[in-house]
Amino acid sequence: MAVTTQARTVLERFPAGAPRGSWPAEEYAAAQRAQGTNAQVVMDLRTDQFLVVNDATSQ
Repeated sequence: MAVTTQARTVLERFPAGAPRGSWPAEEYAAAQRAQGTNAQVVMDLRTDQFLVVNDATSQ
């Protein structure tokens, strides 16, 4: 049985308290996806930031 692990690379960080909320993070992630990077936005509650991450699955 193969075990897969998922590593995430943080591409950029955006403060959650910004006036536009998650929009800057979503816009950045969309631009990364347009360039072929599998980017998505996640919330880091500990640091109160939106993180744009790239998921890379390895075996």
